[in-house]
Amino acid sequence: MTDTEIADDTHEARAARFRAEAVARGIPAAEVEAYMRTARPAIYLAADGPGPVFALTGGNPPLPEGAPAPTAAFVGAVDCAALPSGATDLPLPTEGRLLFFADPVPGTGAVVADAVRYVPAGTPLVEHEGAPEDGVSTFRRGRLDFCFHQWSWPWHEEDDDEESQQAAELESAWSHVVGWRPRWRFQLGGEPVLFNWDPVEVAQDEVPLPAADGDEWTLLATWRGDDDCDELEAGLFHWVIRRADLAALRFDRVYVYVDAF
Repeated sequence: MTDTEIADDTHEARAARFRAEAVARGIPAAEVEAYMRTARPAIYLAADGPGPVFALTGGNPPLPEGAPAPTAAFVGAVDCAALPSGATDLPLPTEGRLLFFADPVPGTGAVVADAVRYVPAGTPLVEHEGAPEDGVSTFRRGRLDFCFHQWSWPWHEEDDDEESQQAAELESAWSHVVGWRPRWRFQLGGEPVLFNWDPVEVAQDEVPLPAADGDEWTLLATWRGDDDCDELEAGLFHWVIRRADLAALRFDRVYVYVDAF
């Protein structure tokens, strides 16, 4: 599959090919449909693409002049206007930038009032120089200029039972259908990847919502630190938010969780 085909492919087209591939492998159609119902759409950003730039990572954060200094290391700034419309089930802003911050401390999670900042389109920005107030050094600079979108599924623990084997076969069928994808660095929406703990479940346990609230925690974004994060050999930085807060562009209650091994 070429880069153009990746960009132009739709969820509906992939779904049709996936159904056909799964049934050809002997998986009952009803079980294929049940599996598809657990999927959520997500956007993935990667490096070394043809452009345009969808996100900048590391270095010093681009902030409005006079904005408060960050209290954590700058991870990245995502250009919301560059993202494909309707590629997730999240009420993401359609313009402006989302700025993400986090400290590389694995196994920790907390509500952080300035872990995500929204900067409206047209706001003059200046590069904020200097390390965050807690002394954490900045991550290495990078640019993410490859964007693709596809479904993601809840993580399943590997096992030898029949159900796990069938899930593995379904995953194999999906990989065959979507073709090659670059190693992504930033994920928006969808189900989280994880090393140890599901960040959405951690947020639900640590900060339970009122029973009558009707809202829910959901994954906003994940960043793979990889070689840009010296402090962790392999780290996953997750930002979890209430759906109503995201729709209202309210980011003072974002839950940040760092997973690593």
